Amino acid sequence: MSLARIWRVLRKDLALGPRSPFFLWALVLPVGMTLLVQVAFGSLFEPVPRIGILDEGASAITASVAEMEGIVLERFDDAGDLRAAVEANDLDAGLILPAGFDDAVRAGEQPPLEFFIGGESYAANRIILSVTTIDLIREVEGSAAPVEVEVVSFGDEGLPISARLVPMVVFYALVMAGVFVPGSSLVEEKEHGTLMAMLVTPVRSREVMVAKWALGLLLATVMSVVTLMLNRAMGARPAEVILVVLVAGALTSMIGILAGVVAKDSTMFFGLVKGTGVLLFAPVIFYVFPDWPQWIAKLFPLYWVIEPIWQVSVMGASITTVWQELAIALGITVALIPITAFLARRMQAQMAGQ
Repeated sequence: MSLARIWRVLRKDLALGPRSPFFLWALVLPVGMTLLVQVAFGSLFEPVPRIGILDEGASAITASVAEMEGIVLERFDDAGDLRAAVEANDLDAGLILPAGFDDAVRAGEQPPLEFFIGGESYAANRIILSVTTIDLIREVEGSAAPVEVEVVSFGDEGLPISARLVPMVVFYALVMAGVFVPGSSLVEEKEHGTLMAMLVTPVRSREVMVAKWALGLLLATVMSVVTLMLNRAMGARPAEVILVVLVAGALTSMIGILAGVVAKDSTMFFGLVKGTGVLLFAPVIFYVFPDWPQWIAKLFPLYWVIEPIWQVSVMGASITTVWQELAIALGITVALIPITAFLARRMQAQMAGQ
């Protein structure tokens, strides 16, 4: 086996890759899905209270709100602009603090306070902003709150839906780049006759398979890392995340090569991938619905790479805690090598006999 010949085939695939729709989809789909998840689900299920303040006298309330985490503050210089922003539901609430408000409160007076609520604001946001404003006024006055609230959590803290969808987005990055790109590239080579043309040169069939596998590994790794970065899920150990993603790319690329070797044409390739799509996609569902029996997910091959990615990137675990899953994933990858090699030799024999 010649590394130089493998590199030439891989270099050719990288140069011609952008012409393939699957190559382009592998680049675009994970990014598009990330935008969908973060914009739609991130903002829909995790609404952040937004308040606008017109402060005419440098009140301590404005400074306190600005230092708070979990509340978005926007400052205004005109009461009309503030009211318009609340009416347009660009803000959940608006607050106007007249000049000398803090001194008047400390003196025991009751200065006017205008507080606007957006008609389409979430009830939770209304409560948060209203209670926060009242508490801050009490602090300025110097009086204690009438009650002290202690929040007690029962059970494990739930993850936001946007975080639970990270395995699904990474799954598509792995499958599009690791399965579709090398598999479809191999099938197109067979359909266009370029594969047979390469095999009559010193290039061997196993060298072509390795080059296609390396193409999928490279693209799957890069797109998975990019997807995790866009979803802010690289964790505290990015080097370990990359190592886990490399194992995932190796397995998915081997599955892609196997599908490409078996398929005689594009129609058969699509049918094969679509037919096995449920088996590939199934483990991802268990991260969206964590109450389901998790042992079922272990029956599917890609669980052994999705689970390490989930643990190391999203949950912040060490790679040492998922070494068994990674070992099984590598074992599946190695087990597919002789099967793929046997089918590749049979494919070459069939092509030579045509």
